[in-house]
Amino acid sequence: MRFIRHPKDFYAGVIFIGFGIAAILVGNNYALGTAARMGPGYFPRILGILLIVLGGALSLRALRLQGSAVPAWKWRPTLVVLGSVVLFGLVVTRPGAVLSTVLLIVLSSAASREFRPLESLVSGILLAAWSVR
Repeated sequence: MRFIRHPKDFYAGVIFIGFGIAAILVGNNYALGTAARMGPGYFPRILGILLIVLGGALSLRALRLQGSAVPAWKWRPTLVVLGSVVLFGLVVTRPGAVLSTVLLIVLSSAASREFRPLESLVSGILLAAWSVR
């Protein structure tokens, strides 16, 4: 695929197009309505169309502009973040939302190379306090 000069933008555009198609398919079963009296399917269809247009423009732009290659996939951060979200879902009913939120923030921030335990703990406490307020 030598004609793709900016792979990051190209693949981002393809993802936008995919989400746009999915939004249109999901909203296809709902009544569209009109602009004055929007039905439940109006927003997903319009959003899907806008995502497809934006994704198409981004992908076409990526064929003209020079850009950097897509870096190799990093599995550790992906698995740590996904694991912390799953753990949050499993433990939120027992200790409650506050403790689960703090645990989620601390564990998911451990995925970064710039992880600072004290800062993530303070952030977790502040976000938990803000979410239950």
